[in-house]
Amino acid sequence: DSFLTDPLARAARSAVAAGIVVVASAGNAGKDESGREVYGAISSPGHEPSVITVGADNMVGTADRADDLITSFSSRGPTRGSFTFASGNRWTDNLIKPELVAPGNKVISVQGDHNYILATLFPQNAQTDVEPSLQYMGLSGTSMAAPVVSGVVALMLQANPALTPSQVKALLMYTAQSMPD
Repeated sequence: DSFLTDPLARAARSAVAAGIVVVASAGNAGKDESGREVYGAISSPGHEPSVITVGADNMVGTADRADDLITSFSSRGPTRGSFTFASGNRWTDNLIKPELVAPGNKVISVQGDHNYILATLFPQNAQTDVEPSLQYMGLSGTSMAAPVVSGVVALMLQANPALTPSQVKALLMYTAQSMPD
C-alpha cells in the first residue's frame, strides 16, 4: 500500500504531526532467496515520508567508518507503494529510503529476561566471551539499527527540546556521512 492509505504509516504521520519524532526500521528484505539485491522493499511505517527510516550497516569489525558497508539484508528504496485515484490514475510513492543507516550487523547487547525466548530459539547467538557475569546476545537487523538512531534523537531532544520532528530529521540527514554507492 501507499503511505497515503497504509494504517501504520497514517498513525506514524499523526504522531509526527503531534510533535513526536518517529524512527522506523527499513526492514530486512534487501535480498531475495537467491541472494540478489532487492529494491523497493521498505516496510511500513518506514515508507512514510515524515518518519526517519533506518537501514543497517556492517562495521566490518573496525572503528573506521570508511570501510562500512550496507548489509545485504537491509531493505532499500525507492518505495513502491501505489495509490489509485477515483479518476483511475495510479500514483507510485517512489521515495528514496532509508534516510540513514546505523550499526545493525552482529550487534552485541546484554540479554535481558525479555530475550529469553530468543536465546532459547537461537543459542548460537549467545556471546559468552564478553563478560562472564552477564549474558549477552548478538543480533542483526534493521530493528537493531533503529534504536541507535533513536538514542541519538533522545540526546538531540535533551539538548534542544524545541526541535521539531522535521528539524531532527533534517539535522541527522545533513550531518550524516555519505557512504560509497
